[in-house]
Amino acid sequence: MKQTFLHPGAELDYQTLLSWMIEQRRWVHQHAELGFKEAQTSQFIEKQLQSLGVERIERIGDTAVIATISGREAAKPVAALRADMDGLPLNEETGLPYRSRNRGVMHACGHDGHVAMLLGAAAILQKKRPAGDVKCIFQPAEELATGAKYLVEQGVLDGVDGIFTGHIDTHFDSGVITVDEGIICAYADPFLIHIKGRGGHAAKPHETADAVVAASSLVTVIQTLVSRQVDPNYSAVVTVGRFQAGMAPNVIAEEAVLEGTIRSTHQLTREKTMNGLKRIVESIGDMYGVAATLHFSDGLPAVINKAEPCRIAREAALAVTDELLVTSQGKPSYGGEDFSFYQQVVPGCMVRFGGRLAGAGVAHSSTYNFDETALLFGAKWFADVAVRWQNR
Repeated sequence: MKQTFLHPGAELDYQTLLSWMIEQRRWVHQHAELGFKEAQTSQFIEKQLQSLGVERIERIGDTAVIATISGREAAKPVAALRADMDGLPLNEETGLPYRSRNRGVMHACGHDGHVAMLLGAAAILQKKRPAGDVKCIFQPAEELATGAKYLVEQGVLDGVDGIFTGHIDTHFDSGVITVDEGIICAYADPFLIHIKGRGGHAAKPHETADAVVAASSLVTVIQTLVSRQVDPNYSAVVTVGRFQAGMAPNVIAEEAVLEGTIRSTHQLTREKTMNGLKRIVESIGDMYGVAATLHFSDGLPAVINKAEPCRIAREAALAVTDELLVTSQGKPSYGGEDFSFYQQVVPGCMVRFGGRLAGAGVAHSSTYNFDETALLFGAKWFADVAVRWQNR
């Protein structure tokens, strides 16, 4: 059965639409799932799209849902809209009545809201019928930084002329939409360092090559990469997030493993920091008589908004919220975002939707939440930007 707010001849009631989107968001929030495991979420999205009368729905892989809103003119460019839909491995501590039922998994970054926004945009586009086709991409595994790349490799952008997305940001009030040209999210380069020494008895360190001592020194020296080797006008962040070594208190560890990430917003800074880390790892090996190896995983390119999609995104923002609420996010975020993989194929723009909520925790925390009135601004923007891109 079609949703009542889509009845022919009736004006679209946005307050009813908002109430419906809140219901969708809360269901997704309750059923949070990790990347590439969003089985319930995908089924739910398909069901809601069918209730909106969307006829062209397909799957890519196990969980990606692609819905195409049919346009009036086949010759018009195809615009794509993307919402990520995976959660994070956290135990939720919000105490909300609609808190996650899946222990150890939580929507702590707004992806549940992004799903609701894109469903709302699909409802608007179904009602108003765009000139050309609009492809709605419900993407898995953004938090794994691999979902977008996978979909691009599977041809999700074939025939697409431009792509747009937005991310809820609780640093801004609901109604704010930030639009910026240039770098929005940083390059993100994960690394793994393996140190192999010689283990032995805790009472006889002279017979060993202590992997813990070498690794600890390495963590400290790494901090000089930014403070002494990077141009302060183009900074970077180097974080060691995992340090694993040893099995017993009276045994000198033979091995240590460090994992971390480099975040940067300038290509030369990125290269200099990565090369600097290589030199430091090699030097630590020589200094402590251990074998130290460094491996960089495939990283995330920076999200870079080009001029033309950015102009259209700003026009759409001005159309759906107050002029004074269309602003800049400020400095680029050092968070990574796999939307960058789409931008390497077609022009695209990422904006931020304000969603500040008093008392809620920050993104990626167990008490994260956002102001649900942001959903309507996001849905309107998604729908409007697709139409404007096609008619530019």
